[in-house]
Amino acid sequence: MLALTALPAGAAGPATSATPASAPAAKISVQNGETQPIYSRADAVTQTVDIETTVDSDRDGVRDRVRMRIMRPKETDTAGLKVPTIMEASPYWAGTHDIPMHPVDIDDARRKGLAAPFRGLAEIFPGYYDNYFLPRGYAIANLDSIGTGGSTGCPTSGDRAEQAGARAAVDWLNGRARGWAPDGSPVKASWSTGNVGMIGQSYNGTLPNMAAATGVEGLKAIVPIAGISNWYDYYRANGGVVAPGTFQGEDLDILAKVVLTRQNPEVCAKVIEDLTATQDRETGDYSKVWAQRDYLDQARKVRAAVMVVHGLNDWNVKVKNSVQWWNALKKAGVPRKLWLHQANHATPFRWRVEEWLRQTHHWFDRYLYGIKNGIEREPRVDVERADGTWETARDWPLPGTRTVPLSLNAARSGQDGQPGTLGLWPRPGRTQTFVDAGRTRTAEQLLVNENEADPNRLAYLTGPLPEPVRVNGTPSLSVQAALDGRSPYLTALLVDYGTDARPTGARVSTGEQVCFGQTVEGDVGCTIRQALKTETAPYKVITRGWLDVRNRHSVSRTEPIKPGKTYTFRWDLEPTDYVVKPGHRLGVVLLSTDYDYTLRYPVGTEVGVRPGVSKIMLPLARGGHESLQ
Repeated sequence: MLALTALPAGAAGPATSATPASAPAAKISVQNGETQPIYSRADAVTQTVDIETTVDSDRDGVRDRVRMRIMRPKETDTAGLKVPTIMEASPYWAGTHDIPMHPVDIDDARRKGLAAPFRGLAEIFPGYYDNYFLPRGYAIANLDSIGTGGSTGCPTSGDRAEQAGARAAVDWLNGRARGWAPDGSPVKASWSTGNVGMIGQSYNGTLPNMAAATGVEGLKAIVPIAGISNWYDYYRANGGVVAPGTFQGEDLDILAKVVLTRQNPEVCAKVIEDLTATQDRETGDYSKVWAQRDYLDQARKVRAAVMVVHGLNDWNVKVKNSVQWWNALKKAGVPRKLWLHQANHATPFRWRVEEWLRQTHHWFDRYLYGIKNGIEREPRVDVERADGTWETARDWPLPGTRTVPLSLNAARSGQDGQPGTLGLWPRPGRTQTFVDAGRTRTAEQLLVNENEADPNRLAYLTGPLPEPVRVNGTPSLSVQAALDGRSPYLTALLVDYGTDARPTGARVSTGEQVCFGQTVEGDVGCTIRQALKTETAPYKVITRGWLDVRNRHSVSRTEPIKPGKTYTFRWDLEPTDYVVKPGHRLGVVLLSTDYDYTLRYPVGTEVGVRPGVSKIMLPLARGGHESLQ
């Protein structure tokens, strides 16, 4: 073991983007390229600070303040130790409220929305960061996002004001913002090196993206888990109002009400009323409201190294949010890593404990302490396969992936509703029609009996595949269709047909205890390892995607269609990484209303699709094209 009083900084990534920090003069121990647990979690000191932001989101004439709770080694008080900080910002530290959702059945005032599910726990320093990272020479911080917990201001669901709140915490840790102790006395972060990392899941994983997108100096590394990169792609899709999975009827205003836990919450009534008025659940168009919550164009400002993490079965924060962030960071030359796992809305810490800790530990050591541990030279991408094994790659989608168009061909019988075929060669035929019934039948109900005619959907299937086919990227469709009726939606589902045991996205306990950090009273520093939950079923939805046909030219502009007129509609499905096994069939199913995601118009919209000229473009890993011959 080598005790260091100073660690030389190394270079990683382009000079225009994130680089490892210059090492502070701190007494830390490093062995095998990583900090060692030489400090006591039990003896750690805590403090609370209220930090001044640059915004006044509650419009009271006073700048908002965000509250941060900090835990750090006692040596930061007793021995002049200076440490970097790992921060988790959240709107959930003080809990949440049950708020009724917006109704989604159009023209049916009798049906009210369900209450928003509980999302957070009022815990302080939960999880493993304090047990694992604090003994290794890190401060751990929990930040109340504006309008929540001990902070002032109003929750605004991801806009520039919330960005400013997260940025203010980094500024205070660098001596650029004012802070006060609970007794009102000014306080500075004299113990801080100024180097900050952020980590978190869901909203807590979105706030690191938000802070990094401001370009704030001192934010050196982030680990966004299931984070949002563009809120339009959380509550909308291709011009349509599309809900996050299990939160049908939620929108910006509902979420703001859910997390509004500050004192005197009534001061935020007008702010939330304005959200309701401007979010536009009528057209679903992209507007200034959404531009204020879109961080993709700000990727060029990012100074932090970014480790992106997302579940391939996550239908809450959909995979697109991480994939487009990954692509934007790549374009900006930002040092980055990517984990894609088989769970839904979850963190891999629960099942790949040791490797997760190794990589996140090395990530923060590299960029917050400047330790040359080689993490930036390891494979950039880790992908979990359906059997629970992991593989690595240098990029994603995989190098060599190619787009293969498959035609949606009518069945040779020509009967409406009769399943057609997916093939490399187009076979034009007469228009096929179906009648929307998505208000009363779920997509899953419409996927069964794929070999039979169904009046409420169209299905197109390959024959049994001779070899595995890996769909690796973002599928897209080009469909020639005419609509006549109230519903403006076209929904497409890419389906793996074949009875098999597949991951559901959920995890189950293995009963195995894994200990990873120091134990204190009430916090043993251990977790129970989880494993994939599988379910045997005749099919699995690989991915899906939605289009509001009135936005066929632009997500920013609604253009009514002429009933019965044929148009060419193009839209993307959600990104995926999925292997269809030999003997299974690949299917495309077309619907209008998607019960669990879209607004539900009265049944009866007639959709006519022209086969042969309609097609799906599949990103297939090397060899997939040959399997579809």
